[in-house]
Amino acid sequence: MFPDEFDYYEAGTVDEALDLLAEHSDAETELLAGGHSLLPAMKSGLSSPDVLIDVSGIDALHGMTVEDDTLVIGAMTSYSDLLATDVVHEHAPAFAAAVGQVGDEQVRNRGTVGGNLAHADPASDLPGAALASDATVVAAGPDGEREIPIDDYFFGMYATALDPGELVTRVEIPSAAGAAGAYAKKPSPSSGYAMVGVAVLVEMEGDTVTSVRVGANGVLDHGVRLDAVEEALVGGSLDRESIEAAAAVAPDCVDEMMVMADLQASAEFRVNLLEAYTKRALAATAENAAPQAAD
Repeated sequence: MFPDEFDYYEAGTVDEALDLLAEHSDAETELLAGGHSLLPAMKSGLSSPDVLIDVSGIDALHGMTVEDDTLVIGAMTSYSDLLATDVVHEHAPAFAAAVGQVGDEQVRNRGTVGGNLAHADPASDLPGAALASDATVVAAGPDGEREIPIDDYFFGMYATALDPGELVTRVEIPSAAGAAGAYAKKPSPSSGYAMVGVAVLVEMEGDTVTSVRVGANGVLDHGVRLDAVEEALVGGSLDRESIEAAAAVAPDCVDEMMVMADLQASAEFRVNLLEAYTKRALAATAENAAPQAAD
């Protein structure tokens, strides 16, 4: 299928993109990043913007740096570029683990971190990892920049705290150097998206868990923290018994009436998957933490 006609603009700077958003505020306008979600939606008729603003070529939105113990990821940084950068694996192990399971190589070569979080597909891999990593989404708009803590960012399916006329410019993640992280998901057999995905980030002193964040995607219509799992782990260890006990309370973190259900999985099955994949993510985190404990 072919999309409806639209006007296309290519922004060279963030200010130019914001000016274009303001100029066309009365029209149905979409920002184009990697295009993996938007273009199929346009071809199928699910999305029919009057104006398309391409922000993928804005140089200032590409690249990664570490500034004051914070990993800064430009919004237009591709998954492949992120995975090829050692500092990401060092400072954001849970986030890197989730990015490594996004799509296939072609998708990772084109898809972008900012586009993923702005689109907020509940079945994508980054919401849970962003929650586990305590990320901050930085957006630019008519009133300047503002920082949105990830715990306040996801509202619902494709719904975020972003205001009309705003553009995600970067994602900031507190350095977790020395921590262990992992991501485990049950991929959809048809699309590869997460039926359920769980990301874990753990800091330890010796064999004791001192800090842990656990995020999940694919369960509700937005990413969610698994608070009860975190509480069950802090002060204990990551041995098999502790992992099983913590995973067992994962279903308590969600209201089963709000759990997504579709042709691939009922709500009840997704809840079962949540417990199983929480256990897998915790076990993988324990394996990743073991060499660091040995050091």
